[in-house]
Amino acid sequence: MRGKTLKVAVAATAIALFATACSSDGEETTENNNSGGTLRIYASEPAFLLPSAGDDEPSILVIRQLYRGLVKYNAETGEPENDLAESIESEDNKTWTVTLKDGYTFDNGEPVNADAFIRAWNYTAYGPNAQNNAYFMKRIAGIDEVSGEEPAAEELSGLQKVDELTFTVELKEPFAGFPAIVGYSGFFPMAEACLADTDACNETPIGNGPYKIEGSWEHDQRIQLARSETWAGEEKGAADVLDYKIYADVDAGYAAFQSGELDVMYTIPPARYQEAKQQYGDRMYEAPGDSFTYVGFPTYDERFADKRVRQAFSLAIDRQGIIDAVFDGRFTPAEGVVAPTFDGYRPGVCEYCTQDVDRAKELLEEAGGWDGEPLVLWANAGAGHEQWLQAVGDQLKAALGIDYELKVNLQFPEYLATADEKEFTGPFRLGWGPDYPVVETYLYPLYGSGSDSNSSGYNNPDFDALIAQGDAAADLEAAIPFYNQAEDIIVEDMPVIPMWFSKIAALYGENVDEFHWNKISDAEYGKITLKNS
Repeated sequence: MRGKTLKVAVAATAIALFATACSSDGEETTENNNSGGTLRIYASEPAFLLPSAGDDEPSILVIRQLYRGLVKYNAETGEPENDLAESIESEDNKTWTVTLKDGYTFDNGEPVNADAFIRAWNYTAYGPNAQNNAYFMKRIAGIDEVSGEEPAAEELSGLQKVDELTFTVELKEPFAGFPAIVGYSGFFPMAEACLADTDACNETPIGNGPYKIEGSWEHDQRIQLARSETWAGEEKGAADVLDYKIYADVDAGYAAFQSGELDVMYTIPPARYQEAKQQYGDRMYEAPGDSFTYVGFPTYDERFADKRVRQAFSLAIDRQGIIDAVFDGRFTPAEGVVAPTFDGYRPGVCEYCTQDVDRAKELLEEAGGWDGEPLVLWANAGAGHEQWLQAVGDQLKAALGIDYELKVNLQFPEYLATADEKEFTGPFRLGWGPDYPVVETYLYPLYGSGSDSNSSGYNNPDFDALIAQGDAAADLEAAIPFYNQAEDIIVEDMPVIPMWFSKIAALYGENVDEFHWNKISDAEYGKITLKNS
């Protein structure tokens, strides 16, 4: 769940809604008179600071400042552009040659070379390391041999070093989208010293990006980053210091913003939206978002094994009613599982995403009814999910006569661990955002067999086969029909209830001169400039 929507670079005196970016090519620099100072950032507790492990939004928003990879994403279009890569080329979409730019180093002086990428990807893929981003390596030849608790090999056969700045990547099957996906933070390089002690590196990262950590991660309190003087890239960090202040819940963060303790806040409490819009006006940035909120089913629980039960629950819910009542109508009801802003989106593909109580009752009865036990609805604590999740429970009770209770007591890292361990005892709230500008990012990671973000435990060989056919298409345009068919399977089987797609509502304070947002990468903290004091 990651990057969400269009970035702006806007003077704080302008109206954010109508702002445009600093430049059209995404190569704007921040070496200007407004550089410097400390940018105080709202954050929640990350799960990890290792690129191989961090797959949640709080983690990635820090990792993207500490590390950089082969490509970055254009702020306006979302298209990949070379970052540390000089070139990424292939004649057959199966074997790719990656040539790196020279002169980049990690914070400890190690070179960012071919070995740095090869060792990071091998570490991520190796089954016993149990890294959350292992499934992103699924296309690389040799992945089957390095997967599992007792793998047959320790390294991916598809990664081969050519020279210090060149390596090749052989995929299991051709995939035209390879240059697009490697901008995801799970593909970032890691230093040899980091992999020698990953626990220490998680607490005190050895990065290769425009910022480096000051001290160590102060859990549940803050993470401070300072501009790296050894970063060789053209885009230097704007602020001298990025101060991520960690709050247990979004309401506490909003109170801190109101009192002037924060400069930027990438989200706001749903119940405070109208108040914030009225109070901050020009300093609220809004735009259609790509993030997807869903209620997942633990299909590993036999009560949810029948798709008719899942379909019935989805049909019982009035999405627009909840959006209007809880979110002031800001969000877009989901008509599928792909964002309306993405190539490959189709309106109205989900037959079970419009409320139909009579049909919901029929389907539940056909499936044998409910066992009479109260339904447990899960969400993570501190993020303002209680009100809308209660509305979901009320609608299910009114339509299907099922009593419910909320379980919203786990902080996000513990909640993600519950998801990974398949320990949900009822429907659960999660969100997702695009990791890269390919429509497949809304499909395989969430529903692919064995995917680490497949929290529902869903497994369908036909779905997996269609994803594979899309991956093997000659280009991304030719892949879309296969990905569309894969989405058709999901909206029929309903391993999750699609709820809505977001609208970005971010706040920035009076100290901010230019606020930046990226279509894929989310808040671009390293580019946000502060006014001269």
